[in-house]
Amino acid sequence: MAHKKSHPTALHEKDGIEQPEIVSSASVAQIRQYRRQQPTSEQLIAGILSGDKIALSRAITLIESTSTTHLEKANEVIKACLPHANKSVRVGITGVPGVGKSTFIEAFGKYLTGLGKKVAVLAVDPSSSISHGSILGDKTRMEELVKDENAYIRPSASGESLGGVARKTRETIILCEACGFDTILIETVGVGQSETAVHSMVDFFLLLNLAGAGDELQGIKRGIMEMADAIVINKADGDNIKRARLAKTEYNRALHLFPMKNSGWSPKVTTCSALTQEGIPDVWNTIEDYFKLTRENGYFHQKRKEQNQYWLLETINEQLKQHFYNHPDIQVLLEENKKAVQNNEISPFAAAQLLLDNYFK
Repeated sequence: MAHKKSHPTALHEKDGIEQPEIVSSASVAQIRQYRRQQPTSEQLIAGILSGDKIALSRAITLIESTSTTHLEKANEVIKACLPHANKSVRVGITGVPGVGKSTFIEAFGKYLTGLGKKVAVLAVDPSSSISHGSILGDKTRMEELVKDENAYIRPSASGESLGGVARKTRETIILCEACGFDTILIETVGVGQSETAVHSMVDFFLLLNLAGAGDELQGIKRGIMEMADAIVINKADGDNIKRARLAKTEYNRALHLFPMKNSGWSPKVTTCSALTQEGIPDVWNTIEDYFKLTRENGYFHQKRKEQNQYWLLETINEQLKQHFYNHPDIQVLLEENKKAVQNNEISPFAAAQLLLDNYFK
C-alpha cells in the first residue's frame, strides 16, 4: 500500500518573502558615526556665533545634562557666548491651561519673523510627578513656525524646577542671543506662584487669559496679576468676541486697584485671536511701547542688572543643594534618618539639623 503524502494543516506557516531594504545601511552607519563624534567646545562656540541651529541645539543639550563631565564643557561655551549676549528682548508668556499658549506663540512668532525678527521660542513642558516624563509636543503644535528659517523652537522638560524654569533656561537664553536671535519668547508651564521664576529672567511678562471661563477677577491669583505687564484675552473670535470685550473692561478696572509699578508702566489689556491673527499686531505694539518707556527711564537696564544678581544667588543655592544630596556620607545618613523619622524616633527638624551639622563638618 502506497504511503499517502501528508498535507500541511491550516496552521502551517509558509516561508515569507524577504522585504527589500528600505533604509540604507551605509547611511545608518554614517549617522551613527557622526553622533559618536562629539564636537569640541571651540566647534560649538564657532557654530553658535555663526548662527548654526544644530550647534545651538547640541550646546543646549550639554547645559541640560546632569553629567559632571558635560558641566565643564557647557561652562566654557557659556563663558565664550556671554560677550555676544544681552542683545535681545525677552518676553515671558504664561496663562491658564487651555488658553492656547502654543497657538498664540505660533501666530505671534510668525508675525515677528514677518517683521524681520529672529525669534527663539523656549517652550517648557510640564513633567509628570509620577513617571517624570514630558510630552514635548510644542514643535508639533507649532508646525508652521518650526519651518520658518528665522525661528528656533526648543522644548524642554520642566523637571523638578519651580515654574518649569531654572538656571538651565537662563543659560539657554544666553546661547540663543549669541546665535543671533533678537526676540526670545519663554512659554511657561502655567499659572501659579512659581511664575516668579520666569518673571526674574524676562523683560516683559505677558499673561494670556480666556473670556467666559468663570469669574475673571477671581480666576487668577493677585500675585500673577501684579507681575503682568500686559493681559491678553485670547480666542476673541466668533461668538466669543462680546465676552472678550467685557472681560477686557473688567480687567482694566481691576488693574487700577494695583499700586504703580517701579517701571512707571501701566499694564495694558488687549484682545486677540491666534486663529484669525486679529489683534496680534496690537500685542507687539504694546510690548514696543513698554520697551521705549523703560529704556528712556533707565528701568530696562536696571532690571537686567538685578536679574543677574538674582541668578548669581540662585546658582549658588542650586549648587549647594546638588552637592549636599550627592555627598556619599550624607546619602547613607539621609536614608537612616528617613526611617527614623517615619518611625517617630526623631523629629524631622532634629534629623535635618543632624544632617546639616554632619555636612558642614
